[in-house]
Amino acid sequence: MKTIQPETWKQDLPAFREKTAAFYAGELDKAAYKGFSGLYGSYAQKGGQASMLRLRMTAGRVTPEKLAFTARAIRKHKITRVHFTTCQTIQLHDLDGQTAGDIMEAALDAGIVTMGGGGDYPRNVMCSPLSGTEKDEYFDVLPWAEAAGEYLMTFIKAEKMPRKLKVGFSSSPKNVTHSTYRDLGFAARPDGKFDVYSAGGLGNNPRFGVKTAEAVEPGKILYYIKAMWLTFLAHGNYENRGKARTRYMQEACGGPEAYVKAYREKLAKVFASGENLDLDLHPAPLEKAGDGSVVSGPRVLEQRQEGLYTVVWHPIGGQPDPAVLCAVSDALEKMPGAELRLSPDETAYLVNLNGAETRTMLDLTHESARTLFESSVSCIGGTVCQVGTRDSQGLLAACVTAVQKAGLPDGALPQIHISGCPSSCGTHQTGSLGFRGASKLVDGKPRSAFTLFVGGDDRQGCEAMGRELGVMLEERIPGFLTEVGRAAAAQGFAAWREAEPAALEEIAARYLA
Repeated sequence: MKTIQPETWKQDLPAFREKTAAFYAGELDKAAYKGFSGLYGSYAQKGGQASMLRLRMTAGRVTPEKLAFTARAIRKHKITRVHFTTCQTIQLHDLDGQTAGDIMEAALDAGIVTMGGGGDYPRNVMCSPLSGTEKDEYFDVLPWAEAAGEYLMTFIKAEKMPRKLKVGFSSSPKNVTHSTYRDLGFAARPDGKFDVYSAGGLGNNPRFGVKTAEAVEPGKILYYIKAMWLTFLAHGNYENRGKARTRYMQEACGGPEAYVKAYREKLAKVFASGENLDLDLHPAPLEKAGDGSVVSGPRVLEQRQEGLYTVVWHPIGGQPDPAVLCAVSDALEKMPGAELRLSPDETAYLVNLNGAETRTMLDLTHESARTLFESSVSCIGGTVCQVGTRDSQGLLAACVTAVQKAGLPDGALPQIHISGCPSSCGTHQTGSLGFRGASKLVDGKPRSAFTLFVGGDDRQGCEAMGRELGVMLEERIPGFLTEVGRAAAAQGFAAWREAEPAALEEIAARYLA
């Protein structure tokens, strides 16, 4: 399989440094710089006085070496804001232009590529974060997700890519990577093969993916990736940037069935071309045993490997304390076989730990979400993101504080999903409760608000888009959630919704603007 070496990517970095210097000197406007810098995985933050840099972590896998590099960068450049993203990457924030370029270049030597982290390019390939460790998964999909990531990097400069190409792999129907509604998704089956879904996505005009193939041998996945690119070349909308996403092809081709036919025509051409894209991969056995000790707790998961554990670490809003992240890195380097995995819900998992290591990691990450609600998902928000309209992180913090003060039990509220704008980086459309940044006129003046969505579901076979109920002023949302939590406390949110299906809407009606 063709791959791109770090030295090749380094040839592009002088251009980034030049354009970045011009932007900060006021010689390049915001829109022009955004269109350029996305290729490098970097954007200017709101206000144009600082930059962010997105470190791609293919399949959400952060090896000790990659985490050690991240820790060195944090310490060297005194980085104070880090974000685990819903695409399983690590974002570094509040950088000056020189620092962004320096970290970008040094990252290549650590095996971390930022190229294509933004803009109209294949994004970070996603994978079930516990793949290879989870007891009830169908099979370990990680090797194929990583291979897909390597292959997709060869398309970074390909002709006419979609505006973002998001590819995901799921190892079970939990569907945590949303593989059934990505641009291209590979969903594991009990027989060790994949079902393939494509032309899905959230945001404007959300669509669930169309099943385009069944029972695909894992070694053949690259043929399906290339067919996706060729299908977009033939049927994608290049004229309207807002529609330059694969999900619009369902309509452009005349409906899901016609889209499947178009995709399969391109797939047949890829197989007939004679190009060898076969993969011969096997999950590497984990050469590690437990230490004989037993550990349990709400943040401890038993792995399928006897005697080994996973520690669940969810910093509120997906924003870890940089000092804690560095401490975790230092400890991880002394734990053979252990590594960090990132999840699309902004949770980090420390996997392959023996009992003693588990206790160490529990101590280091004690500032973690303690309830399902505290593990809620939020994009970085409008105080940082150029296109964000509302402070989603600020809203989440206010809601967590209100719920804690109310003393609500775990399970009274679900994991909510907050997006600062329609882009759905917080996946608000498929959360059981979702909020999207909005505005509401009150006495003729615009007020900060969020649109409420209810009833979303991301599980394979149960997929549902949330229903839009209306707009709620931001200041009223914490009160709304605490009232819902009190109503659901005795039964738990899921059971309460089933038993009293109209109750949530009745409460919401009192808070909607």
